[in-house]
Amino acid sequence: MAKKKRSAKKRSKKKRSIPAGRSRQPAPAPSPTMAKETAALAEEKAAKLAEEYRYVYADLKRIAILAGAMLAALIVLSFVIG
Repeated sequence: MAKKKRSAKKRSKKKRSIPAGRSRQPAPAPSPTMAKETAALAEEKAAKLAEEYRYVYADLKRIAILAGAMLAALIVLSFVIG
């Protein structure tokens, strides 16, 4: 059996199309009240995330201080050993 070529695969993919019965309808325009509700939900979500991850900032500070101390130690050691 002969091996199929890529060009034949490309042609078969091009022939596929969206069925005629399915047409895309535009999404309904958001009403002003919907926009307010969406903004309120976004604020609540941001506040909730800030509460959940407030400990992360302290951890990041600690990691940065340790990384800086280690880098300083490596620089000092490079002068002492080298």
